[in-house]
Amino acid sequence: MHGRMLAVESSCDETAAAIVERTTDGELRVLSNIVASQHELHQRYAGVVPEIASRAHLEKILPVLQEALARARCTLNEIDAVSVGIRPGLIGSLLVGVSAAKAIAWSLSKPFYGIDHVEAHLWSGLLEQAAPTFPAYGLVLSGGHTNLFRIEHGDPQPTLLGWTIDDAIGEAFDKAAFMLGLPHPGGPHLEQLAREGNPRAHAFPLAQTEGFQFSFSGLKTAMLYAVRGVPEGRGKSSHFTRSHLDLTREAKADLAASFQRAAIASILRRLREAHASAPCPTLLVGGGVIANQVLRHELMAFAVEHDLTLRMPSQAYCVDNAAMIGGAAWMRVVQGSPSDPLTVPAQPTSKLGAPRHS
Repeated sequence: MHGRMLAVESSCDETAAAIVERTTDGELRVLSNIVASQHELHQRYAGVVPEIASRAHLEKILPVLQEALARARCTLNEIDAVSVGIRPGLIGSLLVGVSAAKAIAWSLSKPFYGIDHVEAHLWSGLLEQAAPTFPAYGLVLSGGHTNLFRIEHGDPQPTLLGWTIDDAIGEAFDKAAFMLGLPHPGGPHLEQLAREGNPRAHAFPLAQTEGFQFSFSGLKTAMLYAVRGVPEGRGKSSHFTRSHLDLTREAKADLAASFQRAAIASILRRLREAHASAPCPTLLVGGGVIANQVLRHELMAFAVEHDLTLRMPSQAYCVDNAAMIGGAAWMRVVQGSPSDPLTVPAQPTSKLGAPRHS
């Protein structure tokens, strides 16, 4: 099947819509990809406030949909199917996008696809790129997810191999940025500051976990002590001896660079272990943290070292967006999966977030 897919995404604080076309030769072309961010609304809180996010989605959803159609130079009558990120996410935010997408699908009598946000990140590297060879490893790194998958040819659902047992890597970056007094969203600001620093100034620890699990809580604690010192006293009298205000910009840059190096090293270590245990010809990566330039360089070097085909999304498809939702929906069509009933509910958790058992 080929045609045009209208895709919607509203799982957190990005209101997004896109038109993704599958050509007769199987290429996924992005005709439009509109993203309305809410960073300015949440900056004063140093994090996303769910109620504010859902209200902003209500205001932005129709203008974003209209702009996506206008940029693609098509009308609703030229749409062949509708898809939406249906899980995981903030339930109030999800309901805005899901309700809009269902209403459009119903009014047009078109197939409807409810897409898992994590899986959409996994397939984002296939947008406007040639299809890879399977089996493949899949890596999703974002503010809420740090997951390693194995994807077999023809298997409609990736097999989860490893996941974070505490913070996701994107959340760890944001918390480290907060410790350094950097503004929200923290990850990009930490990366920018790290460019000025020495990544070997501090020997931050790598977590020792079982299997292919990830952990960033120990790294985060080490960063906290490096910034604020080891707490003095006990109980209610416990206190830190300093704050980020006592550090020079050079000292902050060294901490940012060292933290970034350790976090990325932990990801690459698990990738090497997985590939050594069961080699795959392809690596798919996605998620907001993949926008980090140091990480992108390390992943490309890893792919060259192991003669892997790397499918890495462009910067525009790393952050939350609707084009990746449309791409994932087309993958379901290609795999022969049926469309979803309009009764399928929005859900706050991912079905890919727990290991599969045979």
